[in-house]
Amino acid sequence: MTAHSSVPDLVLEPMLRMALTEDLGSYGDITTRTVIPAGTIYKARLTAREPGVVSGMQVAALAFRLVDPALSLTTHLPDGSACAPGDVLMEIEGDAASILTGERVALNFAGRLSGIASLTAAFVAETRGTATRITCTRKTTPGLRIVEKLSVLHGGGFNHRFSLSDAILIKDNHIAAAGGVRPVLEACKAQASHMMRVEIEVDTLDQLSEVLEVGGADVVLLDNMDTASLRKAVALVDGRLVTEASGNMKLERIAEVAATGVDYISSGALTHSARTLDLGLDF
Repeated sequence: MTAHSSVPDLVLEPMLRMALTEDLGSYGDITTRTVIPAGTIYKARLTAREPGVVSGMQVAALAFRLVDPALSLTTHLPDGSACAPGDVLMEIEGDAASILTGERVALNFAGRLSGIASLTAAFVAETRGTATRITCTRKTTPGLRIVEKLSVLHGGGFNHRFSLSDAILIKDNHIAAAGGVRPVLEACKAQASHMMRVEIEVDTLDQLSEVLEVGGADVVLLDNMDTASLRKAVALVDGRLVTEASGNMKLERIAEVAATGVDYISSGALTHSARTLDLGLDF
């Protein structure tokens, strides 16, 4: 998917309706209804107050349209664009009361999602000169996974599985409960669909050797390994499996890990620790 990836508005509508309903409460925007004369027309600008990577413009636009389909929306910096302080990301023109009613929901989403895209872009920049890709995890805000993962794409990253039903990912607890590496891989070979990818987590090089011996996996997750071990693991795999490094993948370590030759680096921090980008709506 490209930096300008989007999903159908229809998919996003339930999320936006829930957020707007939460904000409007039982009686709507009392302040706006009280102080803004009916029929007041205005043009507002959604602007960046710090540098970053834009995400959430599709979501913000949908929020405003759900409040008032008659609003005129012009996106100047689409999702995936770099922004600088003062840049106008979007202009919204029409009924002032409608703009004010949708303002906070639109900004909450746009700021949060732009923060994820910006952090992802910082991670991706650390992999420059290598073939390593940055990917997210399922450590997302409940109910917001689809837009948070979309923001990772806008930042130049890649998506891991969206749900438990997307792929078989055998973690350490699965291995412990099932009795070891061999039993879980044998079960996958016996039962998994030919269309289902299998990834298995290993903590040690000995476990990795067993995975390679038994077979049945497509991807190996190298969990919480130091850099020297990651380098040895990549050499041991020798291209037979897709390699993914995970665990304690902080920004300052990404260049070092990418240099080991792993195919992917996954980090929950992209979605659970991103700082909201400072955006504002100016009248």
